[in-house]
Amino acid sequence: MREGSRRHGFRIGQIGSASLVSLAHGTNDAQKTMGIITLAPIANGTLAAGATTPLWVIVLCALAIASGTYSGGWRVIRTLGKGLVEIEPPQGFAAESSSAAVILLSTHFGYSLSTTQVATGSILGCGLGKEGAQVRWNVAGRMGVAWIVTLPSAGLMGAISYFIADGVGGTAGILVDMLILIAISAGIYWRSRSTRVSRKNVNSEWTGTVAPAQAG
Repeated sequence: MREGSRRHGFRIGQIGSASLVSLAHGTNDAQKTMGIITLAPIANGTLAAGATTPLWVIVLCALAIASGTYSGGWRVIRTLGKGLVEIEPPQGFAAESSSAAVILLSTHFGYSLSTTQVATGSILGCGLGKEGAQVRWNVAGRMGVAWIVTLPSAGLMGAISYFIADGVGGTAGILVDMLILIAISAGIYWRSRSTRVSRKNVNSEWTGTVAPAQAG
């Protein structure tokens, strides 16, 4: 088969495999967020202990995941598609299909997984299976360290947020937490704009960092 026809065929196939990853993401990662948010009104007595997840929680979680992917997705795509290993359509199709299969199977049995971690493992496997491929283990190592640091960092931030809300007290404490969260999120977003990754430069040559070298 000609190289052009092969790449074109796998690119078409990636429409389906990427859609399956999106579906798997919603059936697994989104459920964890919905569960935590639903737990809050149950603990507060607003919802009964056996209540199902309210519709507004489902809608808000869907919007949050979609907006987060829209705002920061290009950076993730660049790291996974260019930073770990140079991904071409055949490897992309294989990685997406295997990721979707693993996540959907896990969801069926009620296990929670990280879509990013599963996708990273699939991409590393495809990179190792590709003849002549060069896996950038330093990038994979940095990602691994970030995953390890995430859990204690999340616990620390949760504790700080609780002490702030409890110290201020009432609705005012919750609002203070929200304002701090918005300020930190805005700062992170502003910082990411200085080295912006978009559809125009997501496939640029990897220079050792997520963001491509600035033109000129």
